[in-house]
Amino acid sequence: MAIEPLRHLSVFSPTAWGTRKIDVIGAGATGSIIVDLLVRLGIEAPIHVWDFDKVETHNLANQIYGVDDIGKLKVEALAAHIKQQTGVDIVPHAEKVDGTQPLGPFVFLLTDTMASRREIWQRGIKYKVGVQQMIETRMGTDVMRVYAINPVVPSHIKCWEETLSTDDIAEVSACGASTSVGPTAKVLSGVAAWYLMRWFAIQQGKQDDTLENELILGLRPPTILSRVFK
Repeated sequence: MAIEPLRHLSVFSPTAWGTRKIDVIGAGATGSIIVDLLVRLGIEAPIHVWDFDKVETHNLANQIYGVDDIGKLKVEALAAHIKQQTGVDIVPHAEKVDGTQPLGPFVFLLTDTMASRREIWQRGIKYKVGVQQMIETRMGTDVMRVYAINPVVPSHIKCWEETLSTDDIAEVSACGASTSVGPTAKVLSGVAAWYLMRWFAIQQGKQDDTLENELILGLRPPTILSRVFK
């Protein structure tokens, strides 16, 4: 049984979305929640989720997984969760994306490291006409960033590549991984899902809007900054 999106049809129509494939690369703090949100929007197009990691105990604090999922592959645990909760089948890929896999037309780039994002971008997204839109998110303790990039537009490419940092300057938690807070991840995931909805409304001509290429949200104190890449 698919989700019946009666409450939000005026904002987003999954029927109009049709068969547009969505790739979610990374099933961690943001990826796992984004997949759940997309399915609950009623999207029945193939949602492909890519991740080769297994669920660990520390993942339970900020990801969608439960105690029974510990030790399972994230994509398999996520697929089971989505099926149980919504009746929808996603397409899990328990493998590392290196840019050789066919992606698009809509891609969420959400891997654990900036190095892996660079590799996937260079080999599998940049100048690929099959990818119409890439959404990339970055999260600290209380600062979130969302990037919306058309990978064949030179200004998008130039400005986004200038924002890329290295992994050695990321916030690090007590376990040695990047700092990630559950409530922050949920806010960021919701904004990323909204970006898909806004992009689609603009594509359909239903919304006279400009999608910001960079959105920075600060929570302490509340701050919003955005810009369009030109």
